[in-house]
Amino acid sequence: MPIVDLVLPKLGESIMEATILKWHKKVGDTIQLDETLLDIATDKVDSEIPSTAEGVITEILFEVNSVVPIGTVIAKIDSNKAAASPKITKPTAAPTPKPEPIVEVKEEVPFTPSPAPVSITNSGNDQKFYSPLVISIAQSEGIGMQELQEIVGTGNQGRVSKKDILAYIADKKAGKITQPVIHQSAPTITNIEQTIASKPAQIYNEPLPDFMQTAANQKLAQPEDVIISGNVEIVEMDRMRKLIAKHMVDSVHTSPHVTSFVEVDVTNMVVWRDKVKTLFEKREGTKLTFTPMFIEGIAAALEQFPIINSSLDGDKIIYKKDINIGMATALPTGNLIVPVIKGANQLSIVGLSKAVNQLANAARNNQLKPSDTQNGTFTVTNVGTFGSIMGTPIISQPQVAVLALGAIKKRPVVVETPAGDAILVRHMMYLSMSYDHRIVDGAQGTQFLAAVAKNFEAWDINRQWFQYL
Repeated sequence: MPIVDLVLPKLGESIMEATILKWHKKVGDTIQLDETLLDIATDKVDSEIPSTAEGVITEILFEVNSVVPIGTVIAKIDSNKAAASPKITKPTAAPTPKPEPIVEVKEEVPFTPSPAPVSITNSGNDQKFYSPLVISIAQSEGIGMQELQEIVGTGNQGRVSKKDILAYIADKKAGKITQPVIHQSAPTITNIEQTIASKPAQIYNEPLPDFMQTAANQKLAQPEDVIISGNVEIVEMDRMRKLIAKHMVDSVHTSPHVTSFVEVDVTNMVVWRDKVKTLFEKREGTKLTFTPMFIEGIAAALEQFPIINSSLDGDKIIYKKDINIGMATALPTGNLIVPVIKGANQLSIVGLSKAVNQLANAARNNQLKPSDTQNGTFTVTNVGTFGSIMGTPIISQPQVAVLALGAIKKRPVVVETPAGDAILVRHMMYLSMSYDHRIVDGAQGTQFLAAVAKNFEAWDINRQWFQYL
């Protein structure tokens, strides 16, 4: 029988995996071409995945909440509609899904960004992830971190769950567990104190050996020293926040960040927008905000400095010919998502306004499609929306730069006029750009930022936007 493999499609340049949220069909169901098969979630957007074939579903290889690599076969369809009874695959026969990589990496292991999750072993010497609830229970019962590491977990990859620690405490109180065996592979603070006590008095005037210094430093950083007390509430991060957190940490470990700042006089932009915004909305059917005006100036500068519109692959620089600008958008949940304006340098102010408003509304209403967040080459975040005058944003990999727009403030500024210098009230703002110092030097980063500022300040207050349609 003709069996068709359904694979998890590529969802974006930097997306390597997705979480299965819901299956709309089950084994034995008939599905049509392009009919929704499942819902998935990535660190960028939740979306529906349609079927690429029609027929009867014979196998579903991953369960809900499984983290699946892009390109993996997730289901199989018998495209022969007259097929006999379908084969039902037991969940245990499915390939092992990739676990969500929320773990701590030992300090001595150098960080290497990778889409593959970090494995967790059950060795007492390895640091493992513990939820705030488990840590809170352990502290209230007087269980130290070393003892906690000896508890055998039944959760994902041996993770200690609430059920595991409560069972351990019950067995300990019932006398089934006496003194736990603590495995130590490095000198502890107790060992250090005993060593010092056995030495002559002059040891106190000598510096500690390196291994003792290391042990002492590790002691200060141990989770058991963190005391949760007082009136607190512990809330588990939602799935999207966990993915954002991982994406940010990966970016910092991947790119050496440098941030440059510049002050800009945007009085002309403010005056022009105030003058035309009412007619603009009436004529074009969309609101005129500062964001599309800013994006127009940024796109023009990216044409001048192609290194800022690139990415790095090993020791190769990939120059992107398309200028696709992502705009960080705040969601009602407090999380961020970055829809992308494709071909921003090819759009008029009207086209940019419509694209910005449509994507922002879709993001806030959870209606973005996977294609809306793909293939960004540069990112803009408007920290001024919330009152911040500047920021030090983190790069969205694999891009090499991100620009933060500060709040617009009126300030007295010395301005050169034909009659001489004058102090005038102007609309001022700060631009700050973080960039990957592996391939963007300070001179290039600053020159690009200066070009953006020049484009903002050169805005024509007599501009007729409908001439650009």
